[in-house]
Amino acid sequence: MRSNVRDEVVFATPLSFEERTRVAGTCSRELKIELPVIVDHLDDRVERAYTAWPDRLYVVDRDGRVAYKSRPGPFGFQAEGVEKALESLF
Repeated sequence: MRSNVRDEVVFATPLSFEERTRVAGTCSRELKIELPVIVDHLDDRVERAYTAWPDRLYVVDRDGRVAYKSRPGPFGFQAEGVEKALESLF
């Protein structure tokens, strides 16, 4: 498993949304994350609304309801659960 520290992708806490967006883009590129990246507001409202800490994978339907929530990651991430949830929505 890759590591932010080992891969030297470590940053101080961003102080603006623009800075947070730049950090997210850099992390995504350097860690070769191939999923779309959505950046939360500085007040972490999405994290709080979806209990996104520790890291989890979510599938959210068009009405904003959680269709799938993984176990805590990264070891709890299961692509099969995401795939089944997406299949049931489409």
